[in-house]
Amino acid sequence: MSVKKTISRRPLDTANQSLCSSISPLLQRIYHARGIVNDSELQKQLANLQRPTMKGLKQAVDILAVAVQQQQSILIVGDFDCDGATSSALAVLALRALGLQRVDFLVPNRFKYGYGLTPEIVAEAAKSQPDIIVTVDNGIASIDGVEAANNLGITVVVTDHHLQGDALPDAAAIVNPNQQGCDFLSKNLAGVGVIFYVMSALRTELRQRAWFTHAGIAEPNMAEFLDLVALGTVADVVPLDHNNRILVHQGLLRIRAGRARAGILALLDVAGRERHRLVASDLGFAVGPRLNAAGRLDDMALGINCLLTDNPDAARSMAVELDDLNHDRKAIESSMQAEAMASLKQISLVEADMPWGLTMFDATWHQGVIGILASRIKDRYHRPVIAFAEASETEIKGSARSIPGLHIRDALDAVAKRQPELLSKFGGHAMAAGMSLKKQHYPAFAKAFDEEVRRQLTTADLQAEVLSDGELSAPEFTMQLAQELREGGPWGQHFPEPLFDGEFYIVQQRIVGEKHLKLVLSANKGGHELIDAIAFNVDLEIWPNNCEKLHAVFKLDINEYRGRQTLQLMVDYLEPR
Repeated sequence: MSVKKTISRRPLDTANQSLCSSISPLLQRIYHARGIVNDSELQKQLANLQRPTMKGLKQAVDILAVAVQQQQSILIVGDFDCDGATSSALAVLALRALGLQRVDFLVPNRFKYGYGLTPEIVAEAAKSQPDIIVTVDNGIASIDGVEAANNLGITVVVTDHHLQGDALPDAAAIVNPNQQGCDFLSKNLAGVGVIFYVMSALRTELRQRAWFTHAGIAEPNMAEFLDLVALGTVADVVPLDHNNRILVHQGLLRIRAGRARAGILALLDVAGRERHRLVASDLGFAVGPRLNAAGRLDDMALGINCLLTDNPDAARSMAVELDDLNHDRKAIESSMQAEAMASLKQISLVEADMPWGLTMFDATWHQGVIGILASRIKDRYHRPVIAFAEASETEIKGSARSIPGLHIRDALDAVAKRQPELLSKFGGHAMAAGMSLKKQHYPAFAKAFDEEVRRQLTTADLQAEVLSDGELSAPEFTMQLAQELREGGPWGQHFPEPLFDGEFYIVQQRIVGEKHLKLVLSANKGGHELIDAIAFNVDLEIWPNNCEKLHAVFKLDINEYRGRQTLQLMVDYLEPR
């Protein structure tokens, strides 16, 4: 059974209505609750982007400018998730548009080579004899891999956004807003955002060197790559600060207008999403998972090639293949989740008896899906979770997901410092991380991780909370307000889409698609002024329910079916009354 959540309402500052008068009072209150205090923070034009002041950017651009002018060979080495795929595709496409003829990509097979620029990947890369390796969405922790490349005479430029460790690789240039000493204000760029800044600065440098005139080629419009930036940024669930909101908004505009990569349009089509109504969450829930399925189950090269192609037929064919992989991923995930739930029941579902830091391992679990499994269990029980799968006879690999209050990479670092023999390697963010350890160390690590979580969290931190923007009055349940809220984003991590809560009478309820609850609700007992609602992935032990009323936390949305638009509540959380 899922953990019960506390519904809390955000404080609404009704006295400080300082934003543009054309914004409704409700949306003004929503913006204020998210820290927006002046209109400049709502500007979404490219001119409002942070200036390119990243540490290491000049060194990287100088190396790449010479490479373009001298037609050296560049190999892009990416990560095997959606951010890595979009970063790789953007780097290849931009370098080609800038006039480089010898550029290719190599993405690690996660099951063979592991994460990042490892010495094994360098050995594979060396077969194509590149002059330069450019990492995208990885590399900040690749000390041994960069050393291996240096020994082979291959120049390495690292572009990444992950947190650095105690030491940095000896690369020719490192561009990462999160490296120490970098004064770039927007620390929340995804990997694709970092390489976008690098390629934009490279275009400026090549223009100053009169390269485009010399080569007789048109100077590329970097805005043409913003569809990729938007996709990778949303899919990587980085905080949507002002800078990232600009990048995502501009990318969404291009996709809605059909000025996007053929692969993105094809993926939207197979996912049943209409591009003209696209919002940020569609990228995160429809496009991103289909690209990620390639890296999880097969080879992310399929996803990158889907983003690289200009041929709509080829894009459609690859999008269908990615969609099939995503269906396979869902089936594997469902089976693994059932097994995980069964193992948790053997521990205890009594909250007081459960570990604060949950670790799970099954030798049969699929290494590419453990991250999703950890996320599902974390959402269900609201505590940090690490799921492990077997990597070899002696080694296991884990994927961690955290909750607010626990920086998961720092927690792993604390475990490693206390018991350095446990973890072979680790890395990640505040909310997600990956690691490897010897199978024999798993019991000791599970105990050490739980102890570390207990050091850093309190019982209050383990109480799941859902934040609401308050109740809506009856006149506010309108298509006009729903449309204003859709356009008020892009919404996402750390800039959450508006949620409201209220009590409703249940007029009808039924399960659709195996585990989704379709509802017809009314604000009054008489069943007047009916409104449709849907809750995805409900707990089937609770729903359908014979209760008369429910308390719902929901988004106000517009459902479009066969050309007809109707108001619909997208329910995030519900409790019987």
